Amino acid sequence: MDRLQAMQTFVRVVETGSFSAVAREQSTTQSAVSKQVAALEKYLGVRLLARSTRALTPTDDGLRYFEEARRLVGEIGEAEAHLRHGERTLSGPLRVATAVGFGLRVLLPHVQSFMRLNPDVKLDFKLDDGFVDLVEQGIDVAVRLGPLADSSLIARRVGTSQRLLVAGKKYLQKLGTDKPLPRIPQDLLGHDCIVYTGLRTRNNWEFSTADGSQVSVRVQGSLQTNSSEVLRASLLDGLGIGYMPDWLFADLLATDEVVVLMPDWQVQPIPIHLVSPLARKHSAKVRAFGDHVALALNGA
Repeated sequence: MDRLQAMQTFVRVVETGSFSAVAREQSTTQSAVSKQVAALEKYLGVRLLARSTRALTPTDDGLRYFEEARRLVGEIGEAEAHLRHGERTLSGPLRVATAVGFGLRVLLPHVQSFMRLNPDVKLDFKLDDGFVDLVEQGIDVAVRLGPLADSSLIARRVGTSQRLLVAGKKYLQKLGTDKPLPRIPQDLLGHDCIVYTGLRTRNNWEFSTADGSQVSVRVQGSLQTNSSEVLRASLLDGLGIGYMPDWLFADLLATDEVVVLMPDWQVQPIPIHLVSPLARKHSAKVRAFGDHVALALNGA
């Protein structure tokens, strides 16, 4: 039995909760994965997993072993990379996750430049507008927009995304004298607003003035979505007013397809964080990627 391989397999089985998921990752069979874990249990003399038809659950011994094994697997991978390629060379897999729109429109060029600088890194770039469980899906580092919920993840702020209140030309053309352009936040209550559900604030839109006055308005509209790309397309189609990050429509402002509303009111910016599982805290690849992104986004 290759103990390191068996340990790596056990760690991923616990993280995913599935023999079959790990089998797909390793391009092998579910039976082969199960046998690796069974061999490890026999070697250690303890039962690591409680198996049932519905779930795989680590036993108390298995959970203790998992925490140590996950840390050791990460450290061994880093140590081997340094020995094979030298202290300054990064190599091996790096799994990065972020939202679809931000990934395509902002992060992708920086991912590509990181790969050019580190050609031995095998980067898996996962784009998903839904919630991504970093531990379960084996993600090394994720770029997340918006305030972070309390968690055991390691977080580093790397930038800020500005937001603007905007409307497409088609929506403005539909407005009559009975529904003028909004001048103050309360005017939004009489308009269709496109709500992005990917942020915790959802339809609670916050504004402030230069003198520090703050107003929060709970808007309504006929469309809500968790996709920034749907948000952009719907804005262009005239379905309503958007409360959007500037990177999503900067090109449209240049062509007057989109107009900024209420310019005297400042919209709350969106913090950008890198988050990683605790087990990846000392990963050289994660640190290097974080530094690269922070520099690119002019973050701290």
